[in-house]
Amino acid sequence: MKPKVYIANIANFEGQRVVLSGWVYNTRSSGKIKFLILRDGTGFIQGILEEGVTTPDALQTFSELSQESSIQVEAQVRKFKNTHELSVYSLTLLHPATHYPITPKEHGVDFLMDHRHLWLRSKKQFAILRIRNELMDACHDYFQGQGFTRLDAPIFTPSACEGTSTLFDVKYFDHDTVYLTQSGQLYMEAGCMAFGKVYCFGPTFRAEKSKTRRHLTEFWMIEPEVAFHDLNDNMDLAEDFLSYITQRILKNKPEELKILERNTTFLQNTLPPFPRISYPEAVDMIQKEGVPFQWGSDFGGNDETILSQKFDRPFFVHRFPSAIKAFYMKKDPADPKLSLSCDVLAPEGYGEIVGGGQREENIHVLLQKIEEDKLNLKDFEWYLDLRRYGSVPHAGFGMGIERMVAWICGLSHVRETIPFPRMLYRTRP
Repeated sequence: MKPKVYIANIANFEGQRVVLSGWVYNTRSSGKIKFLILRDGTGFIQGILEEGVTTPDALQTFSELSQESSIQVEAQVRKFKNTHELSVYSLTLLHPATHYPITPKEHGVDFLMDHRHLWLRSKKQFAILRIRNELMDACHDYFQGQGFTRLDAPIFTPSACEGTSTLFDVKYFDHDTVYLTQSGQLYMEAGCMAFGKVYCFGPTFRAEKSKTRRHLTEFWMIEPEVAFHDLNDNMDLAEDFLSYITQRILKNKPEELKILERNTTFLQNTLPPFPRISYPEAVDMIQKEGVPFQWGSDFGGNDETILSQKFDRPFFVHRFPSAIKAFYMKKDPADPKLSLSCDVLAPEGYGEIVGGGQREENIHVLLQKIEEDKLNLKDFEWYLDLRRYGSVPHAGFGMGIERMVAWICGLSHVRETIPFPRMLYRTRP
């Protein structure tokens, strides 16, 4: 019995005859030698078929292969330059794929998105989603290693967290309307009062009618929250976290980054300390570029691009105006017009990848903000309890997985960073 192996582990079987199952990624011939690129979901490998080594039946089957046909090969593993290849003895066609729609020629984005279920099989998408997987594992490992407890926030919520204009409403049985969560943050605030250090990791939803390269209507966020942390503690945590996950991907996914032809200079620079600039300093930088940016406004995509092109690593912008931040963000005691908030922007024009800050722990201030923002007090009574019973300073942040993957992979649009993207005009496949 020949061992059945996966391409990811092929180096362990050098010199041995093995069996691999997978799909035909590409084929070509050069005289009497035939080349097969096989993929099995864990990687890609080249197989060599030649007369005198490969069986006549296998050579005949090779001539019938089409892209994405499923096959099984028996082959010897041999070293080739800095990798491995297969010397194929036999080949079995398991199922032919006829008229596979995604051919090696160029295809438009809409066509590829309509065939996303098949586009996932391409080498580039393989690399992107393997990096996504590694990043998500790294997130868990980091926080678990730091003594955090994972808590799962509900997806159905009774109220807004990030503003009422971007809520997806859902009819909840016969008696109520609920909303798809915009963030698990409020629930993590409850969690940190019970466990000290917590995080949630799950899908979030924004009914934002935006078609920019940075927006999805459904995306994944990881959100830590820590009791007794202030703004500076929060920035220290975000800095250490981002450094850890970026360096881990550089270490564990070099082949995937190579497939993407990613220049890793900026990723390698992602080490503490990150530059930290205030909102007023950032506004000054933007205005010096001739952009008529109005103090008190939030940054748009172009503003973030201007800022992020000035640094060689991720950097913080802190103390945004209180007026543009959510009701729960604590005001800066030194200047109440500003808040104890912070964003992390990625370099190379990618913009915001993390947003967070210190929360308001004073119930009287929160009540005033809820009234000013015309929020339904009843919806937040449970949240106010956190300030009634042992309130403490606390802080946290959220990192969007898709934006982080887009930067790490050097992608121009977040739609390729998630297996099946949901956007303003796309809900299929």
